[in-house]
Amino acid sequence: MSLFGKASMINNNPNNSKKSILLANGIDIFIVIILLFLFLGPLIANLYFKLESGSNQVNLYLSPRCEELFEKGLIEKLLREFEDQNPDIRIRLASSASEESLDILVFDEGDFSALVAADALMELSSFTNYDSGTLQLAIPLVSFMDLLFYNIDILSAAGFDRPPKTRDEFLAYSRAISRGDFNASGAAISLSSNDRQALSRDIFSWIWAGGSDFWAEEENASFNTRPIINDITFLGILNREGLFAPDIFETTGSQRLEQFAQGKIAMMIASTRAIPYLIEKMEEGAFGITTIPGSNTGGKYNIGLSAVYVGMNPHTEYPDETWKFLEFLAKKSSLFCEELKAIPGVVSNIIPGDYVKDDTYYSKAWDIFETTFITEGFAGKPGVMEYKAAALEELKTFFETNRTAQQTVTAIQQRWDEVWEILEQ
Repeated sequence: MSLFGKASMINNNPNNSKKSILLANGIDIFIVIILLFLFLGPLIANLYFKLESGSNQVNLYLSPRCEELFEKGLIEKLLREFEDQNPDIRIRLASSASEESLDILVFDEGDFSALVAADALMELSSFTNYDSGTLQLAIPLVSFMDLLFYNIDILSAAGFDRPPKTRDEFLAYSRAISRGDFNASGAAISLSSNDRQALSRDIFSWIWAGGSDFWAEEENASFNTRPIINDITFLGILNREGLFAPDIFETTGSQRLEQFAQGKIAMMIASTRAIPYLIEKMEEGAFGITTIPGSNTGGKYNIGLSAVYVGMNPHTEYPDETWKFLEFLAKKSSLFCEELKAIPGVVSNIIPGDYVKDDTYYSKAWDIFETTFITEGFAGKPGVMEYKAAALEELKTFFETNRTAQQTVTAIQQRWDEVWEILEQ
């Protein structure tokens, strides 16, 4: 047998064939395993890091009032933007308004007092590294001021071609309209206990417009002054002569605003925040805005501001993460101003947004703001609930009895002094 024949016999050995097949299959499996590892390794690692990141994710709960104070779509957009920048923090809109369950509180001027009274706001100076000597309990995001709103058609029908500039004119206009055949009240105030901004809007704004300032002495609030007695006397005349719309203590500012839009009230004080609502509800050019008539004594014209704030629950488990979100919202103030058409918006901004330049209402409101002084109200002050409750109770007695303005102012000052003494202890 030739060598070639022997070689052929060796190559045809079945045992050797099996070994070759096994070897080939082993190499193939090994290659497959390597390829799988190279392909799946990054995916597995990425999944691991995602799980690890998820386990460290912080959930913060946001006050549901933010959807009431701001448009829902805007809030959703901002939450997505913040979470894209901070993937380890998730902002959840709380289903309950209970302060105990919230990390981030969004509220307006009316709620500020109640939150301060309940010790529901954390002091923020440790985060801002700025010590102003006073407590900083919240960050104002956007602000508004009160103005006198008037129905142009009603005033025109009563023979007036411009709004009242003085309190004497305001009385004359109110008498002509309330006693005429216009099916409307000349003026209106609303002091319902359900309206937490009632006092500031419908009582204090008249006092501020006359030049008074409760905190001029920088100690206890001062109410018993001659100018304020005159302010209360003026409001008493309007009430006694039946020039106010009925149900003073049963109606809220929102209800009065609706009555104004329906042509049932000729003149009332409202926030500049009401401008977009009235533009939508009334015909174009149906209403005007102007300054609140002063006391005719030449005092400087003051205004108080109301704002929407953001604050932190003092019991939050994640103060640093919560502060990061507060900073984020603070940087969006210009956006909030634009969306809400706010006047003045952010007081630190000396250049108004385009919406101010493009609309006569906002332009007029801005002109008024630039010529006024901002007075200090009660927002964020200790004892504010007691101060306001005392004033509202004594004013209710004033409007419903024959008690004089002097007696009313004295009674309010006595009760404010008692609040101050308790705070000083």
